Amino acid sequence: MSAWLNLRNAFVVALVVMLALVPVYATLIGNYFLMSLFTRIVILAMAAVSLNLIMGFGGMVSFGHAAYLGIGGYSIGILAKEGINSGFLQWPLALAMSALFALAVGALSLRTRGVYFIMITLAFAQMAYYVASGLARYGGDDGLTIYKRSDFAGLVNLSNRVQFYYLCLFCLFGGVYLIWRIINSRFGMVVQGVRSNEQRMQAIGFHANRYRLVCFVISGTICGLAGALLANNTDFISPAGMYWTRSGELMVMVVFGGMGSLFGP
Repeated sequence: MSAWLNLRNAFVVALVVMLALVPVYATLIGNYFLMSLFTRIVILAMAAVSLNLIMGFGGMVSFGHAAYLGIGGYSIGILAKEGINSGFLQWPLALAMSALFALAVGALSLRTRGVYFIMITLAFAQMAYYVASGLARYGGDDGLTIYKRSDFAGLVNLSNRVQFYYLCLFCLFGGVYLIWRIINSRFGMVVQGVRSNEQRMQAIGFHANRYRLVCFVISGTICGLAGALLANNTDFISPAGMYWTRSGELMVMVVFGGMGSLFGP
């Protein structure tokens, strides 16, 4: 029990309680902008947590992680533009498209190491950026306005600020819990072992790239979910959301928060 009683865990508990009470505080002071601000913080924290899975625990420095934010967001926006507002269709598609893009990027970029890996992930993200910029039907450079948020048949109302905030918070904590389970599983131990000494892990029989690829896809999928949430939060999606500067911001969040720590990012 004494191992849990330390300053870091006390800070994490305080942080969780503070995030859970944001809507209560915003209602008491009548400042609903605060809730919108923290909703965005929670969503970007989720994207940073997903990057931390591959960068902090897997040793894969991806400079194109914002592409999954954009892909998740555009999946929501394009379907909404075409009159499909069901969240039961939009969100699975956002996750599937993000996972497929991560699979393609990972299958190619994981053949390289070091700065070559960084530059290839950046190149794919910039490619996605320019593709989105060329979608004239969906706003092109000007972006796409989403006039109706995802509809979940009355289960949750995303237009309600409090409900949407708690949905985002639930997704964040769910993502953190999933990553905690992953890194403490046999699979996660192999991924961390590959980060430390890839040659040794190969020598004892583990196919390093397969483990790294699965980890890469999981990370991209979680970030795609963050993109779907972000599109619903802003009611707008644009190519700027997947530009390399956004990927840099996520990397700064991970590095400053502490790579390889669950709640750091």
